[in-house]
Amino acid sequence: MDTSQAAPFIQFLIAIAIAWGSIYIGRLLSKGGSQGNLNKTRGKDSYPASFELPGALPEQELSTSVEEYFNHPAFSASQASQSYLSQSLNMIETHNLSKTFISKKKGKRSVVEAVKQINFSVARGEIFGLLGPNGAGKTTTMRMLATLVTPTRGTAAISGWDLSAHPKEIRRDIGYVSQVGGMQRETTGRENLLLQAKLYGMSNFEAKARVEELLTLLDLRAFADRKTGTYSGGQRRIFDLASGIVHKPKLLFLDEPSTGLDPQNRAHVWEQVKKMHDEGTTIFVTTHYLEEADALCDRVAIVDEGTIVAIGTPEELKRQIAGDIISLEFETPLLAEEVLALLGSSAFIVETKKENTSVHLYVDKGNENLPMIMSTLHKKGIISTSVALSRPTLDDVFLKLTGHSIRENQQ
Repeated sequence: MDTSQAAPFIQFLIAIAIAWGSIYIGRLLSKGGSQGNLNKTRGKDSYPASFELPGALPEQELSTSVEEYFNHPAFSASQASQSYLSQSLNMIETHNLSKTFISKKKGKRSVVEAVKQINFSVARGEIFGLLGPNGAGKTTTMRMLATLVTPTRGTAAISGWDLSAHPKEIRRDIGYVSQVGGMQRETTGRENLLLQAKLYGMSNFEAKARVEELLTLLDLRAFADRKTGTYSGGQRRIFDLASGIVHKPKLLFLDEPSTGLDPQNRAHVWEQVKKMHDEGTTIFVTTHYLEEADALCDRVAIVDEGTIVAIGTPEELKRQIAGDIISLEFETPLLAEEVLALLGSSAFIVETKKENTSVHLYVDKGNENLPMIMSTLHKKGIISTSVALSRPTLDDVFLKLTGHSIRENQQ
């Protein structure tokens, strides 16, 4: 074997050694089952992005595989019977789940309520979305449910397991893909997936078979043997998704799966997520893309400032807004106020909303009433810089419920 052939193989061996070393350290730090001590030692409430660690093994069995550990008699006798609710129809259930952080700025301490007493459930086999702007508490909620952040208050059950009492069992049943992913750039996509499979205790034969299955399922074969450092953003993201389901989890957490992708790659990611769902995986996704929530999710929870303000199917949520929406843009907020006062009492207008220099009119038969509105403005000498007539979207629902739009928050 010449030098050019040996280099990738050596790099792959180094990657495996680093990964197993990380797990070994994590197991030692987790000695005694203290998740708090593990988080404190790392300095963060998190695991490496997209490496779904299966939990610490007993110190005397550090060489034992993950599958062997969970089949160990001591595990079965002491833990498996305590709070497992396998007959539950819901994959996720939360009750008043909350997370508070202490922020320190310029020597001053302040309390930040990132998540405030949220309650929801996710059915088995469902694609469930948390929709909201950046900073709404979506990622914090997901990280609590994935055992990466400890809740301040409240309770939750994941795949039938109590969140506070059985984090190890939960990790066995879930996959987690963060916003940033975790592919090793100097190894190929195939090698990354093989490594991920080995971390879950698969034999060489099982790992290779599972990787071949994923390459076919997610259309990855064409670039599977290239180094991931050469991948496009969309290609890397699909491999991240594959790494999250390599161990066939019951529940997959996806944090902003298509952030930063162009529309074509975003649509491709959505297609692959639907394929994973068709394979029987329950999927929990966070997003600030309205189109993503509408295209992917069976149900959506709209989140704002750490609070869930509405839950339902996209169509159910949009039906909260009657009729059509006429949106008018003006040069100044003062002019928008004047228009609101002028038109607000019209019989055909069901509801009005003002947003900075914009006025949104919720009307019946918008195509018939729009000319009347424009005529009224013209008679008063008021000029609108833009006019739009549309059917309700999830952004319109968000605007109605919170008083501001998701799109505005992303600017």
